[in-house]
Amino acid sequence: MIERLWRYPIKSTGGERLRSVRVDRRGLVGDRLYAVRDGEGKFGSGKNTRRFRRMAGLLDLGSRCPQGVGEPGPPELIDPHGSVVTDPAAYLRAYLGRDDVELAREGEISHFDQLPLSVLTTATLDWMRHEVPDVPIDERRFRPNILVRTAPGTPPFVEDEWIGREAYLGDTLRIEFQRSSERCVMTNQAQQDLPHSPLILRTIAARHDNRLDMLATVVTPGSVHVGQSLVLA
Repeated sequence: MIERLWRYPIKSTGGERLRSVRVDRRGLVGDRLYAVRDGEGKFGSGKNTRRFRRMAGLLDLGSRCPQGVGEPGPPELIDPHGSVVTDPAAYLRAYLGRDDVELAREGEISHFDQLPLSVLTTATLDWMRHEVPDVPIDERRFRPNILVRTAPGTPPFVEDEWIGREAYLGDTLRIEFQRSSERCVMTNQAQQDLPHSPLILRTIAARHDNRLDMLATVVTPGSVHVGQSLVLA
């Protein structure tokens, strides 16, 4: 059963919990459609790569699509105190201490790190809590789009068994599982009420080859809502 739905309208900021959402070929409508972009065209993230630039503090910000819609128009940027920012570009420049950043809509280069949908089970999340009992853990550490409630006794990493399979969510939405996410330092970073801890990534690397969740593509667009079942084809 689908326990929670998450969308991240501005990449690398805190997301918004949803009761329902439309899903098109790109993924959840509005998910990561915008990002913080610097003067070199790199996107704000928790890491430095060819496409991304580490910008500390983004996870303490939030984002949401006004009135719950994904398009059109930019999402709202929310400051660490929960207030909507009136001028996102000016705020980000002051907040990040740099004058070359702006809020940018996705163009030819995708804002996704890997694939459009991330699915995580409560069995895997509970395993993580057991492995690092002194560190507060919830799904926000791993930024899934869909958190699936599994039955008691389900083994952790049951998602691994889904590779190559399709699943139905509701009447029309159909997805295909491709591979799991290779995790990075963002899992360790502090955000809102979750403290920084290097134990998280270290544990995933040691116990499960640095991978956690299952990534999927969209076969048939549709809608999904909390309480629906995920049915493997």
